[in-house]
Amino acid sequence: MSNPHMSHITRRKLFVSALAASAAAALPGADSHRQGAAQAASTPVSGSRLDLITSDLEAFVTRRMEELQVPGVAVGVVQGDDEFAAGFGVTNLDHPLPVDTDTLFQIGSTTKTMTGTALMRLVEQGKVDLDAPVRTYLPDFRLADPSVSEEVLVRHLVTHTGGWFGDDFTDTGRGDDALASFVTEMADLPQIAPLGRFFSYNNGGLSVAGRVIEVVNNQPYEEVIQEQIFAPLGMDHSYFFPEQIMTQAFTAGHAAPPDDPNGAPQVIPDWAFPRAVNPAGGIVSSVSDQLRYARFHLGTGASSGSDVLSAESRAMMQAPLGPGGSLGLFLLDGFGVTWMLSTLGGKRVLLHGGSTNGQQSAFLLLPDEQFGITVLTNSESGAILAEETTLWVLDRLYGLSLPEPAPLDSSQVELTDYVGNYPSGTGANLEVSEQDGELLLNVTINGEPLPDGSGPLVMVDDDRAVFDFAGMPFLTDFLRDDAGHVAWIRFSGRLSPRAE
Repeated sequence: MSNPHMSHITRRKLFVSALAASAAAALPGADSHRQGAAQAASTPVSGSRLDLITSDLEAFVTRRMEELQVPGVAVGVVQGDDEFAAGFGVTNLDHPLPVDTDTLFQIGSTTKTMTGTALMRLVEQGKVDLDAPVRTYLPDFRLADPSVSEEVLVRHLVTHTGGWFGDDFTDTGRGDDALASFVTEMADLPQIAPLGRFFSYNNGGLSVAGRVIEVVNNQPYEEVIQEQIFAPLGMDHSYFFPEQIMTQAFTAGHAAPPDDPNGAPQVIPDWAFPRAVNPAGGIVSSVSDQLRYARFHLGTGASSGSDVLSAESRAMMQAPLGPGGSLGLFLLDGFGVTWMLSTLGGKRVLLHGGSTNGQQSAFLLLPDEQFGITVLTNSESGAILAEETTLWVLDRLYGLSLPEPAPLDSSQVELTDYVGNYPSGTGANLEVSEQDGELLLNVTINGEPLPDGSGPLVMVDDDRAVFDFAGMPFLTDFLRDDAGHVAWIRFSGRLSPRAE
């Protein structure tokens, strides 16, 4: 199904979104543009002292943003009672202002964790049950599949397991009825996988969760977040609407020219998202506010945030609730309430990140270490910088890295199981073919080749491969139906069903 409502949200942006969302999971030394991260690797700082790495961190970020042509970056790190925050570069190449710790960036899908936090407040208050049908709160909720419409539970929304096409960005206006109208418009979204069985990244599911928050609180979603999260946590530089930020220093997104992928970055004119997307990715924030938010979920700092959410409810958000799988560079153990859950060097990892119109962000927590890092950038290539910076800090403080997956012996793999076309609802088609004993992937958008979208699929595990996308090793899953046949491919965290 092609989607006429996608507007400026391109399939490539969705792929980059997966990269940003999994920014901590670089495979050291896998390609030349990440050599900076690999070369910086060293033994962990004794006692994990944050103050001992900050000057090297500043030098690393400054060098890589120049090499990657990222105009502006803000980095924040918290470790116990210690904290580091700094801005680098400029907000906008056409109208530059220096980036500082209060400069506003679009954080994209990290917003989802705030939607999850607001929803957990309602769970804590006994007003919402994660195992209740969505229709308990939205009686008219409807999708193309009648049985799913009736059976989908609230927890399916926050674990990306609804199974329907999730990248609908229909613009339903700027009024307070935007979310209500959007949910109504979802009635024709097709089901691409069984309810609850697999995760497939679903922006629309978070918009539905935002609508549940609106209905139960009887006020607009944005007001709920402002009153129940921003205000009590002291997040005074976090907003939703352009008119709220126009008198402040905020960043514009940048990207290479469409006809010159290696050219100098240019300002992207598109900025705001449709209001109905706000629960999935609409927050604009500063690195200082993101560190306050990190401390809240870590339970550290001057305020534990107990007036926002209890420690028990925060722990519930961080506990496995839905299945995992690959998402860009990262292999997830599962999903909590909107948190992506993983393990790195035996340590629990919570992560998210976001991609908007030329702005990429990363957000990662090690809850048992009272550690958090956020990287905000204003360029599409900022996804690479966010990933490298996160990995650099994790290596320097904790010696954490991921080994490169070892290729399987292709003679031991039945490659023909995977061959076929896997059309996506965005007008993309992922074609998997076999040639000379190896799998090849070719991604097209409305029949046109996707830049960087063609190359080998290297099998590294049962039904799992690595694909070099834009120089980054994207994990790619194949999933089987009840009969054991490969029926879906998961690329950039999104399922595409195999064509009959």
